Amino acid sequence: MASARALDSRGDTREAILIVALRIFAAKGYEAASMREIATEAGINHGLIRYYFGSKDRLWKDAVDRAFAALESGLEAIAEDPALSNDRERAGLLIRNYVRFVARNPEFVHLMHEEGKRPGPRMRWLVDRHVKRLFESVTALLGASGGSGVLRVDLPPIHLHYIIAGAVGLIFHQAAECRRLSGIDPFDEATVETHARAVEEMLLGPAPDSESPTNEENPT
Repeated sequence: MASARALDSRGDTREAILIVALRIFAAKGYEAASMREIATEAGINHGLIRYYFGSKDRLWKDAVDRAFAALESGLEAIAEDPALSNDRERAGLLIRNYVRFVARNPEFVHLMHEEGKRPGPRMRWLVDRHVKRLFESVTALLGASGGSGVLRVDLPPIHLHYIIAGAVGLIFHQAAECRRLSGIDPFDEATVETHARAVEEMLLGPAPDSESPTNEENPT
């Protein structure tokens, strides 16, 4: 991912702010994160955040919108790709690309864990604006509870949702523990691919010999 200062040097100040904001909100939580700290980290004048976003709440929402837009566009492309020959192939690619997205954007998982664990307006906004739509599209594609039948076992959609969230993201969320436990960096490219295939095969079973991993488009 490009650094905030690199983006800012090209004139994309708003994008630079959103990248830094998501990282700081994820690391510190909404209440502890400050707009001044975000501005300093982004290498901009504090007043520019007010200029572009007006308030801390608006900045948080726009940073989250940006992260979900990248994820959702990648998953939608898979769902609509006519080159994918069957539901098993489509579901496998969706799972692998979801793992890759989370590996590239670990702050996304940190923020979702932080906001999802307590009731409040931000949690409600997240669910109503993004999580519910993602939940419905992913469980429909994977055929939970009577759909296309690509899952190894029939699972109620809500259980599938949280099984996927934990299986995909926990290794990246607890990266320090993983390194201490195993000496393995979960963000290493080969480890990410191993994890992606492991989650895929856990949920869907071994990929058919005819399935090819080439020409995979990853969400940003």
